[in-house]
Amino acid sequence: MSTEIINHIKKYISIHADDEAIILGFFKENNFNKKENLITLNNTCNSHYFIKKGCVRMFFINEKGVEQTIQFAIENWWITDYLAFENRTKTSFTIQAIENTEVLEIDYKNQEELLKKFPELERYFRLIFQRAYSASILRTKYLFDFSREEFYHHFKTNFPEFVTRIPQHILASFLNMTPEYLSEIKKKEKS
Repeated sequence: MSTEIINHIKKYISIHADDEAIILGFFKENNFNKKENLITLNNTCNSHYFIKKGCVRMFFINEKGVEQTIQFAIENWWITDYLAFENRTKTSFTIQAIENTEVLEIDYKNQEELLKKFPELERYFRLIFQRAYSASILRTKYLFDFSREEFYHHFKTNFPEFVTRIPQHILASFLNMTPEYLSEIKKKEKS
């Protein structure tokens, strides 16, 4: 039995102990190797992923053919292309494991059935979505407000677990800089 998601749900709402196994029955466990894709560009986004263990990223390929990372997720975080998931359409993104990763996956149909059976989970998923949306808005603000160096220091201070787990070229992509520029910032920091 996977207790990670039950414990996560309980941080936001109350659920009855007798319902825990039923709730878990709507999910399937899945494992992804490092660099394996959970979903790829131009495929229908059918799943919402809860990260049990590991780290993933969401990215797209820009007009220059460069990968642009826009989001990360680690343990106890959710990730999907919310627009494509909601509309059951093709995604404009790829979600890829940065480390060997274990997820609990729920497809659209099962999530809808879960919410019908347990309407109180609507609040849980709303709160998760609000947090994800807020993080996205803040990242956009930081891209405009901070210099690249300030953005790196802010990210390092507030999310140190990511800085130690994410390869430099992927972190640089997320921070909208080249890996070489990120190296220069790190060298300045050490001196």
